[in-house]
Amino acid sequence: MILVVDSGSTKTDWIAVDKKGETLFSTQTLGLNPQVLSSAILKERIINNFDLYQNRKEVNHLYFYGAGCGVDSPQRRIRKVFDEIFINSEIVIKEDTFAAVYAASDKGEKSIICILGTGSNCTYFDGLNIEQRVTSLGYILMDEASGNFYGKQLIRSYYFKTMPEDLAKEFEQEYDLSPDTVKENIYRRENPNTYLASFSKFLIKHKKNKLFQDIIQKGLDRFINHQILQFQNAKEIPIHFIGSVSFYLKDEIKKALKLKGLVMGRIVQRPIDELVKYHKNLIEGT
Repeated sequence: MILVVDSGSTKTDWIAVDKKGETLFSTQTLGLNPQVLSSAILKERIINNFDLYQNRKEVNHLYFYGAGCGVDSPQRRIRKVFDEIFINSEIVIKEDTFAAVYAASDKGEKSIICILGTGSNCTYFDGLNIEQRVTSLGYILMDEASGNFYGKQLIRSYYFKTMPEDLAKEFEQEYDLSPDTVKENIYRRENPNTYLASFSKFLIKHKKNKLFQDIIQKGLDRFINHQILQFQNAKEIPIHFIGSVSFYLKDEIKKALKLKGLVMGRIVQRPIDELVKYHKNLIEGT
């Protein structure tokens, strides 16, 4: 059994296929980002899933593409967890940018691949190899135009009282915005980035509002300037986008790119489906 896994900070998609490439089952767990989660929580999130626990000894190849796996220490942490659970499996771990490349780019195509989900990232693909100009420092210092970036801006807007009154009232009805709750989730609990990203749904829901348009534009401009324009040939190749924020803000992204003379390529909301196709082709030898 082969497990193909695409993991962000919020959720993880798992699809099992046999040696012929036929799908055996698919399932979902909470995110498995080893940069922000302890080994105990990583393990708990996996073994509490019925399909994964029941089939753990049947897995002989596991391909894991995950947020937070671009650094050695977190990658070693999650590898140890996998070794303890999937005891008969060979394990390949790559950061989520590889999944984005395999999901969005044609074989041999030069392109820039951007991830806008709970966090954000940007990668250049020369048709064979991946290059990142910016090392991600996570949700506090970076992650521009991501779910957690926009969530942070909404909370600031609410507390600084720049949010329109009608939206502020609706915002406080949908979320517990008490100072104690906000500080507890950001400074004391696991996954503060995921907590912040949960607010971005409200931004997307009301994205036609002028203030929210400005917040969206500000995030996209920063992402384009700090990430995409690091690459000298950015205006000559397609720029693909991966992730839920990319999907729901595709019109805003296209407009922001056009203003910079950049060309938008594909938008892929859920890379796991394309990722499985990639591995099926490897199995079939195509």
